[in-house]
Amino acid sequence: MASIAVFTDGGSRGNPGQAGVGYLVYMQDGTLLHSEGRAIGISTNNEAEYQAVLDAIEWITALENQTKLKELVIDEIVWQLDSKLVVEQVNKRWKIKEPRLQALAKNIWEALATIPQTSIFMHIPREQNTQADALVNQALDASQK
Repeated sequence: MASIAVFTDGGSRGNPGQAGVGYLVYMQDGTLLHSEGRAIGISTNNEAEYQAVLDAIEWITALENQTKLKELVIDEIVWQLDSKLVVEQVNKRWKIKEPRLQALAKNIWEALATIPQTSIFMHIPREQNTQADALVNQALDASQK
């Protein structure tokens, strides 16, 4: 069974405030397949965390990327987030009270249903997510110039 690891992060400067997202996709052997960060405008921290997952899903579901994952016989995606809230809510262990977060979670669940690979969402310490965090900050710094 082959897998990829997806590290995502989102944050805002102010809550809500200027927000950004970042994600990295790694092969099992540590080879970086893709990384990206972007500013998303005014958002809360939690909304940005959700949006980072959606951005990564969008990259994974692109036809050329799905073709590549099938060629590599990838059958599992291990999502690694430092947002315990998003992990627990996406895994449906915690209720989602905020309507905007409910909508984002629904978008994630619907998008994941279209992906042939199994998705596993795991919470990791912030110290293990520094690269995704750096992408968020780079995007925010670039947007404020």
